[in-house]
Amino acid sequence: MFNKILIANRGEIALRVIRACKELGIKTVAVYSTADADSLPVQVADEAICIGGPASADSYLKIDRIISAAEIADVDAIHPGYGFLSENAHFAEVCASCNIKFIGPPPSAMRAMGDKNTARETAKAAGVPITPGSDGVIDTETEALKIARKIGYPVMIKATAGGGGRGMRPAHNDGSLVSGFHSARTEAEKAFGNPGVYLEKLIVEPRHIEFQIFADEHGRVVHLGERDCSIQRRNQKIVEECPSPFLNDDLRKKMGKASVKLAQAVGYEGAGTIEFLVDKRGNFFFMEMNTRIQVEHTVTEEVYGVDLVKEQIWVANGQHLSDGVANPRPRHFAIQCRINAEDPTRDFQPCPGRIDLYYAPGGRGVRVDSHAYSKYLIPPNYDSMIAKLITLGSTRASSIARMSRALGEYIIGGISTTIPFQQMIMRNADFRKGEYDTGFVDRLLRTGGTKG
Repeated sequence: MFNKILIANRGEIALRVIRACKELGIKTVAVYSTADADSLPVQVADEAICIGGPASADSYLKIDRIISAAEIADVDAIHPGYGFLSENAHFAEVCASCNIKFIGPPPSAMRAMGDKNTARETAKAAGVPITPGSDGVIDTETEALKIARKIGYPVMIKATAGGGGRGMRPAHNDGSLVSGFHSARTEAEKAFGNPGVYLEKLIVEPRHIEFQIFADEHGRVVHLGERDCSIQRRNQKIVEECPSPFLNDDLRKKMGKASVKLAQAVGYEGAGTIEFLVDKRGNFFFMEMNTRIQVEHTVTEEVYGVDLVKEQIWVANGQHLSDGVANPRPRHFAIQCRINAEDPTRDFQPCPGRIDLYYAPGGRGVRVDSHAYSKYLIPPNYDSMIAKLITLGSTRASSIARMSRALGEYIIGGISTTIPFQQMIMRNADFRKGEYDTGFVDRLLRTGGTKG
């Protein structure tokens, strides 16, 4: 087993990886920006090394500084978490050239699936359904207009790199296509350093359902069921649950089989997620693959009783999939709320600042993954998520009831958070019945949560 691992990330995922390493008896090294000097990962890691200023481009995206820190600390491996460099094939190659194990898939698989347009072509070749769209990256608005008119509006303009809802714009006519094309390219360039975009048919009011896959270097590929991530705002997830209340056994089997087939087609290893859009008739279309651990991996862990971060470390060390992952057995129902430092009454405007009081909920079936604490200063430089609240129940209804109770106990003083909005979701009649899609949040905001 590895002796020492560097975590090339920050916040709750860095803390999550540190905890897994400590339970495995592995020493940890945290890297941090000057804005994160007082963060929990820095305080609980065995070692901590500053790698630059507050901006991600000056710290968490600096490959040379991270590798220098790894060499100074004499680590065996690097865990990239999610975001930042986690899906950067070049970073994985640099790690290999320095004899440092990258805890993730091979660079070839990352390249095949990390670029969304290439991933669509790979899925198509593997026989996995994809939405109609462009055959590659679109360079001009004239070309975009021609393709949109051919496949028919509405369409979605999507950045070929990155994720998190950035570089995505819906278009319902020529005018919105032209403006969306240029704004998506600009946003993608700023966020990912790659302005490339492509077009695909916009599926109206779909479910966003993803399958957790896992593979080892010995050729074993499995899936651990699905997560329903349809409740989102501006294409960013707010609430996730496992299993999906929409899927029946037959559809679950078909989508799981397609997910495994696609992972096998690219020689995948480690944790990954295959994301689909599913229409109201149960037709499913490949959307993208995330070649890393997901923010919402927690609900799968609770439902299946496994530790996916430890599994990543085991697999990266050359071991076979553990029995719980190789032969997954779902046991419960789980829901996750992403607690963000945002003001829902002001269009989810970020609210960085100092937390003057922090109290996390507890009790049976409640899990909190967070790097926040009383007097912690939330920097304005990064994603606004400060915690993940997960509840587990023997039924979906009991998991919802437990989430409602836990949200009511959660105290984060001094800043605005999404907790009140998520309480409204848990009270909503349509959510409780499992009748929702990606347009749920917009409808809830229009009605003020009056239906529930």
